[in-house]
Amino acid sequence: MKAKVIREMSTPELRERLEEEKKQLVKLKLNHAVSPLENPLKIKAYRKIVARLNTEIRKREIQENKQTKQS
Repeated sequence: MKAKVIREMSTPELRERLEEEKKQLVKLKLNHAVSPLENPLKIKAYRKIVARLNTEIRKREIQENKQTKQS
């Protein structure tokens, strides 16, 4: 998932997508522990997606805090 796509999503959509991606990451890790995945780099890709989503959510929280302090 590209950063541009993430920026275009609304905050509730981001939170929902983050939960889905976290669940998928856990599932991949468990499957990999039981039997090796065909492509273990998928785990790395999902970790990066989760990090991007967390970063965007945090960025929006900081912006909201700045706006409320200025008002």
